[in-house]
Amino acid sequence: MSDAQCVCGALRLKMREPTKLVAACHCLACQRRTGTSFSVNAFYATDTVEVSGAAREFIRVADSGRNVRMYFCPACGSTVYWKPDALPTIIGVAVGALADPNFPAPTLSIFERDKHHWITLPEAVERFQTSLDDDRSDII
Repeated sequence: MSDAQCVCGALRLKMREPTKLVAACHCLACQRRTGTSFSVNAFYATDTVEVSGAAREFIRVADSGRNVRMYFCPACGSTVYWKPDALPTIIGVAVGALADPNFPAPTLSIFERDKHHWITLPEAVERFQTSLDDDRSDII
């Protein structure tokens, strides 16, 4: 399993279990957070992740209308992980912070309504125009 860290290495996450889900998100907030066209995110059970180093918290309202607590390194500014208030037992980790080219590809794609027209994902990826349907929240 890969461990995640910020650019300077001061904020680190150690995962004790494999990811529960890998998802691409095309929402405008993720586009702004990453500085690119979409984000790729890995989700873990909170009690399987060990965080070390200082982190600053920024709370934002997601496109879903729910609060998300974003955690970033106060030294280099990298956003490494977040916790959605709607799913308190889940922690999201930026796949880029894992820096593992062999990390699993996304199995679903959300907020496709904001997806750039030139982005193509494999046909097998499950797609949602906004967030996961309420009856699909058990997916993670």
